[in-house]
Amino acid sequence: MAIPDIADTLASLEQTLAGIEQVLDVPAMKARAVDLEAEASAPDLWDDQANAQRVTSQLSLVQGDIRRIEGLRRRLDDLVVLVELAEDEDDADSWSEAERELDGLGRDISEMEVRTLLSGEYDAREALITIRSEAGGVDAADWAEMLLRLYTRYCERHGWPFEVYDTSYAEEAGIKSATFAVKAPYAYGTLSIEQGTHRLVRISPFDNQGRRQTSFAAVEVTPVIEQTDHVEIPDDDIRVDVYRSSGPGGQGVNTTDSAVRITHLPTGIVVSCQNERSQLQNRATAMAVLQSKLLQKQREEDKAKMDALKGDSAGSWGTQMRSYVLHPYQMVKDLRTEHETGNTAAVLDGEIDDFIESGIRWRRQREMAS
Repeated sequence: MAIPDIADTLASLEQTLAGIEQVLDVPAMKARAVDLEAEASAPDLWDDQANAQRVTSQLSLVQGDIRRIEGLRRRLDDLVVLVELAEDEDDADSWSEAERELDGLGRDISEMEVRTLLSGEYDAREALITIRSEAGGVDAADWAEMLLRLYTRYCERHGWPFEVYDTSYAEEAGIKSATFAVKAPYAYGTLSIEQGTHRLVRISPFDNQGRRQTSFAAVEVTPVIEQTDHVEIPDDDIRVDVYRSSGPGGQGVNTTDSAVRITHLPTGIVVSCQNERSQLQNRATAMAVLQSKLLQKQREEDKAKMDALKGDSAGSWGTQMRSYVLHPYQMVKDLRTEHETGNTAAVLDGEIDDFIESGIRWRRQREMAS
């Protein structure tokens, strides 16, 4: 990279980072952290567990954001010094190091810039993701399992903890459905852009004639509820069934009826959990999942009412949203943003950052336009 180009890139990064610092209001964040630290140090904090969890969670979130922003600022300041040193001494090694850091810092600042676009009511929450096979038979079940791997690999790449609550395996191959939680700040705001129908086109490995098959799987993303959300579910509105947990090939079969399935009778929503040995633990987790889904349903109904009042006749973006073609050519394309890549193997291995970033920016533009 030529010296003028490096200077221009540094100036651009400085402008972007300054904008991030302004939008997030770093002095206000630090003041907020001080207040939360005072609350967290109160001797009677855990007398109210719901409030204690809220305080400690918010404190961790604010402190994490402050550390990230201050880290980016230090790296940018150090990079300016490194570039000046390389220019003064005309040192090839220093130039190479500066260019590498410039690329990495650019990606990290861009990621933080996208974070500033996540300002929705529930965007800072952890995420609950459900994947279901749709049209396409055994290929669709296999595709649903491929998507499950895609998202868990994405979480692993980012160091995001996740926990699979329930998996319903298909008879021949793949899964009928799976539900898992992503336990990281802003997981919901980030991954909610993935909600919708994902379409796969490939030569079916299950067709002995080697024909091309199109299959579909649905991804649903909801925010994890907090105790302060107060989603009331009367006992008369649910039916609870217990059964024995099971896995593919008979693996992990429990000897007791510890798995729990809860049906919400008014809406027909069904959730289940079988990842714990205790029936009580599975029931508690399943109820938390049900509350998250009811909260999301309420949000969607409220949004539909607002759209009707505004005369919004546009179709929902949360239908068919991405196409993955493995034959006769290789391409993954987002049908909303037009972002695409030919590196299908990387995408299926969880490298979807560019798709998520372009999707979040696209969504924000639509929100501002409306």
